Amino acid sequence: MIEVSIEAIASLTQYYDQPLRCFMFGDFQLVPSVEEFEEILGCPLGGRKPYFFFGLYPSMARIAKVVKISAPNLDQVKQNINGVVGLPRKHLEEKVKALADQGEWASFIDVLALLVFEVVLFPNVDGLVDVAVIDAFLAYHHSKESPVVAVLTHAYGTFDRRCKKSGARIVYYTPALYVWLVSHLFLHESRSICPLQGHYMYVENGKANWEQLLAGMVGAFINWFLRWKEGGTGVLFSCEAFTNVPLMGTRGCINYNPVLAIRQLGYPMREAPSEKSITPFIA
Repeated sequence: MIEVSIEAIASLTQYYDQPLRCFMFGDFQLVPSVEEFEEILGCPLGGRKPYFFFGLYPSMARIAKVVKISAPNLDQVKQNINGVVGLPRKHLEEKVKALADQGEWASFIDVLALLVFEVVLFPNVDGLVDVAVIDAFLAYHHSKESPVVAVLTHAYGTFDRRCKKSGARIVYYTPALYVWLVSHLFLHESRSICPLQGHYMYVENGKANWEQLLAGMVGAFINWFLRWKEGGTGVLFSCEAFTNVPLMGTRGCINYNPVLAIRQLGYPMREAPSEKSITPFIA
């Protein structure tokens, strides 16, 4: 639904501060947060349990029940590409077509949803549906666990890897990053009540010179507290002994520092954050 400006994402990468895990501009910083991504993805945590990957892949028998392909067949087509284990996307696409031809619509919806889940939320190796992503899908599909934390983990992790290796691609849910960015950068007389509505208000700004625009941004012109966050019940600011928010995805862990986003939460930042509150946690 979102036409992403590649120039916007490419320009945004230049402002990522790896030690602080935030985007650092001239006189302000921005932090993608769990609460913002809940709204953008349309998947609020609420009473849901967040999905966490514990390093155990689902069995072929369990996957077979969803994709309607026998476990022995899945074992035969399973591939390992550079250490990533998964099923060929082409094989599942063929199964989707077969299910449609047979009129098995319940199974068709499940397999199609899995493909969309992999392509949109957790892209990794081209042409391969990662079994770790299948685990996330099964947790969402059967247990209603929220993938928001895992998606945000991948977003931060991708920027972090790009700082270490300049050739790393920014592939993890660029539409969410783009909606998040334009929501903060562009003010509008009619404040939107949802992220996608807001994005369409600013669609003309997608034609902007993003490198020049971001270089000239100052805190006075930032849309700090978004209307679609009004009325929220609270924010994740720490996690027990952690003075920041640790995140876990299917490919590792990282943290972000809400203390750097205090202006986004509607409060002024009156003093520098403590060193403890911005201690990195990356695995």
